Amino acid sequence: MHITERVTNEDKLVHVRAIEDADFKQITVKRYLFNWKKLEHECKIYKLTLIDSEDVLGLIALIDFPEEERTEIKLLTSSIENIGKEKQYDRIAGCLIAFAGKEAIGKFKNYPALSLVPKTELKQHYIAKYKMIDAGWQLYLEDISLLNVIKQYLS
Repeated sequence: MHITERVTNEDKLVHVRAIEDADFKQITVKRYLFNWKKLEHECKIYKLTLIDSEDVLGLIALIDFPEEERTEIKLLTSSIENIGKEKQYDRIAGCLIAFAGKEAIGKFKNYPALSLVPKTELKQHYIAKYKMIDAGWQLYLEDISLLNVIKQYLS
């Protein structure tokens, strides 16, 4: 799995792992626009880092709904320097979404789905970029659309 440095167009290998208590020292509201510590008891939170660094570049919070064979992305963000037109790296959100999709497939083998409730201004972005399906207040991926995102970002 890789992200792309925008200045050099160089791919950098990354991995996604569960956060640890020590990570909260660098996961500040100033850098991630949310107090992620609030979610640690209701969600599984994962971080995206470069293979050779502990600097957290992106975060995703997941909740499983086994009765629906669905994993929901409760919250997803890149670090402040990786948001907008001047961001340092591309593909952070895509890698995190693909990771969440792979987790859903691992847990719900029959008919896994991945969903999120987008901010209004991001809804069309998720539909266009990740081919998410509009289900009204939620967007989701399943079947071939889920596999395509995983293939695109995890290979």
